[in-house]
Amino acid sequence: MSGPLRYGVIGTGMMGVEHIGNLLHLDDAVVTAISDPHPESRDWAQLAVGLDTPLARFADHRELLQSGLCDAVVIASPNHTHHQVLLDVLSTPHHVMVEKPLCTTVTDCLEAIAAAERGAHEYPHRVVWMGLEYRYMPPTTAVLHEVRNGAVGDVRMVAIREHRFPFLPKVGNWNRFTRNTGGTLVEKCCHFFDLMNLIVQRPPVRVMASGAQDVNHLDERYDGETPDILDNAFVVVEYEGGARAMLDLCMFAEASRNEQEISVVGTAGKVEALVTEGIVRVGRRSDGIGVVTERPVHDSSIRHQGLHHGASYLEHVAFRDAVVHGLAPAVTLADGLWSVAVGEAAHRSIDLGRPVAIEEVFAR
Repeated sequence: MSGPLRYGVIGTGMMGVEHIGNLLHLDDAVVTAISDPHPESRDWAQLAVGLDTPLARFADHRELLQSGLCDAVVIASPNHTHHQVLLDVLSTPHHVMVEKPLCTTVTDCLEAIAAAERGAHEYPHRVVWMGLEYRYMPPTTAVLHEVRNGAVGDVRMVAIREHRFPFLPKVGNWNRFTRNTGGTLVEKCCHFFDLMNLIVQRPPVRVMASGAQDVNHLDERYDGETPDILDNAFVVVEYEGGARAMLDLCMFAEASRNEQEISVVGTAGKVEALVTEGIVRVGRRSDGIGVVTERPVHDSSIRHQGLHHGASYLEHVAFRDAVVHGLAPAVTLADGLWSVAVGEAAHRSIDLGRPVAIEEVFAR
């Protein structure tokens, strides 16, 4: 490209500002425009880039897309808006990264993928990237590397624990209601279902889940409504070929040293990561009982830690490189679809009190 890559950010609440913070640390990149219907959010974006920095500010994302000021856009608007915003973006030549979840339902995800496939004929060099930054956390990347290089042999079991704080406040409190988020197991946990799918590398076939809203947000009211988002769950995912994965989620567990822990066990050994502490452990069955190596993991190339231990920065580096060098996206809308499908099946399993086949959430 003849100049820096010009970015527009659609949605400048907490995550939109987080993306701006990462983009400001990229080489050959500049944030030229933002859009958000809320004036206060537009002000946050201006503050993030600098009060004296030129920034085109729009209330409507369609005005941003028509402005000619951007080469690439990041969609960081509320979950329930992703579907329509992405359809609008895909009707233009802009490169795009869409924040997780791709959409709040499998049906909407499929429509977005179909639109991207149609647009690929008109814009063959456009990069359409699914934002699933947890793949890029250095300890998680190290686990994936060990698994790919045979440290565990044939993967049979994956366990992911997220014990953390409750959902943070968002503009208009949109994230307090399942109708806006797709539900906790879509909104938050699509990250972990994506990691499970990536580790196992087989299609998920059945989901069993148990979960509830036991502690968080029960004393809150918005226009007379009580929030309905789950704050804890166990989810078991069965894969083609017999591998299984489990999620242990608790969102009233601030008193935890590690917000995330990942364990992968196979026929030859075990790899685990304490993500927050940045520690990876590897044990091989052939070395004997209890013989485990442990090492700290970090990535010195990270220029901005942000909210995700530098993962968002690394993902933006990969997205920029794909755009500049004409590479295929490393994370696709299909990846986003499958992560949502597992989450939707998990919610359905809780609602129905039975296992749910993945094919059920694809039935129309």
